[in-house]
Amino acid sequence: MNWWSLAGWIIVAMLVFWGIGAYHRLMRLRAAIVKAFGQIEHHHQARVELCDRLVERVRPALPDEPATFDALTTARDDVQDAMQAARGKPYAGGPVAQLAVVSAVHLSALTRLLSLIDHHAELRYDGTVQGLLEELKLVERQRSFARQVFNQAVARYNEAQAQFPTRILAGFFGVAEARSL
Repeated sequence: MNWWSLAGWIIVAMLVFWGIGAYHRLMRLRAAIVKAFGQIEHHHQARVELCDRLVERVRPALPDEPATFDALTTARDDVQDAMQAARGKPYAGGPVAQLAVVSAVHLSALTRLLSLIDHHAELRYDGTVQGLLEELKLVERQRSFARQVFNQAVARYNEAQAQFPTRILAGFFGVAEARSL
């Protein structure tokens, strides 16, 4: 065996090991996205439960607002469906983009309800309603932090995927860019 042949085999071995390392790095970063999404899902579920309790409490005091409650319920159901779709692949662009859209619609409907509560003196000074609102504010702060952690995980994944040598392998392995919330 001559030196050129040995050097060729060494280069091939280095490329194979480099490819395996790059693939495992992408998979670790993808796993970090899945873990971060779990926190978003947890806080989302807490938000849904608090919204349901809040609606149950304020609906009798706001009989002229069925459209607000219907919009909030529809948006909640849409978010639940989008969350289910994104749960399987939180690193996939389509389901996460859909989740971002329906979450914004849900937040809009919730903001409408909070505005109605704020303009209704009977509800504004109700201790139970205020307690639910405080819990909701806490969950929203936690959810915001979890979203930030998720977006950072997505950014690290996308940066690793965009680096020159890994970019070539990403196409070969079918790895696509992730979407942030």
